[in-house]
Amino acid sequence: MTPPADDAPVDGPPEDASHRLDPATVREATRSLLSSAPGASTVAVGLHRRGRRALVVRGRTAHHGGVLADSSTRFEIGSITKTFTALLLAEQAARGVLDHHDPLARRLPAAAVLPARCTAITLAHLATHTSGLPHTPPGLPRLLPLLLRHPVPRLMVEPYADFTTADVFRALARSRPRSTPGTRMRYSNFGVGVLGHALAHAAGGTPFDTLLTTRILQPLGLRETDCAARPSPPSTQVTGYWRRRPQPPFRFPGLPAAGAVRASARDLLALTEALLDPASAEVPRPLRAALRDVVRPRFRRRCGNGVALAWHVRPRPDGSRLYFHGGVTFGCTAFAGFVPHHGTAVVALANTGTARGNALVQEAYNALLGLLD
Repeated sequence: MTPPADDAPVDGPPEDASHRLDPATVREATRSLLSSAPGASTVAVGLHRRGRRALVVRGRTAHHGGVLADSSTRFEIGSITKTFTALLLAEQAARGVLDHHDPLARRLPAAAVLPARCTAITLAHLATHTSGLPHTPPGLPRLLPLLLRHPVPRLMVEPYADFTTADVFRALARSRPRSTPGTRMRYSNFGVGVLGHALAHAAGGTPFDTLLTTRILQPLGLRETDCAARPSPPSTQVTGYWRRRPQPPFRFPGLPAAGAVRASARDLLALTEALLDPASAEVPRPLRAALRDVVRPRFRRRCGNGVALAWHVRPRPDGSRLYFHGGVTFGCTAFAGFVPHHGTAVVALANTGTARGNALVQEAYNALLGLLD
């Protein structure tokens, strides 16, 4: 990792010290976390504990030629995108546009042909990974066509780049659920990506990224969050790395609802804070209802862990619930987690993908547990 820049420990009104986490707590929570992603040029961490918060950012947006990163710098958040998609589902349900239990077939455009074996799938099944759909669309990556058109390195870092909406619907037409919908949890990028298309169609064909921005991001005041591959000035965005090699921006044209969002540590922390206390969120009533809805556990596994709308749920010995989600692209790693009962949240972002020694997700999870003590 590049030499650390000065910490930026607090985001918010600088004159109001009552909202700041004390420095000792911040140091303890971030001691291991800030060095948990070797190969990254920057790590950003957000902490919230019972009304007090801190944002700590170290490093630059790139190893060579980058600028100093801060709490507004954007990262690819990968699968944490799914939590935004789930919130959009809940918001549309709160407005009466659709229902969680609507059959998927009812909410897809005419171009999508759903095979009979998939007709039992509902929108809630997609949001809870209980649809039975496979992890990735059948036929992805399309190895032979990609190898004929592109060198192997691009195939490795951009497997979804040429996968269009038409490809999604073709894959859906030949999909076969691996289990009866609603009976088993099988994590599915494909399923949540299809959910995004269903939400867009229910909203009159509004593109997913536009719908997400107008219904969720803008009302929550998340100014550095969207699906754009590159930021609008003056926002900054990291260069992603895999084994210290710079990676192109991650592209997800056919399945944006599953992993296309970019966000800053400041915005991601603000999202978890809204989920900690929906009643205090200054947002329209349907969105406030959605913030409460997405944390309601929907499916419980035999081990006791479960899932809400996209958020993974782990019960704790004191009766509280810990919610979390991780995200990885070829160039970034991200984590968001919170415990409403304790008013505590942790988010963490680094500009390096999965590689040996990258323990950011585990260390962020540990930091969240540490704040509960």
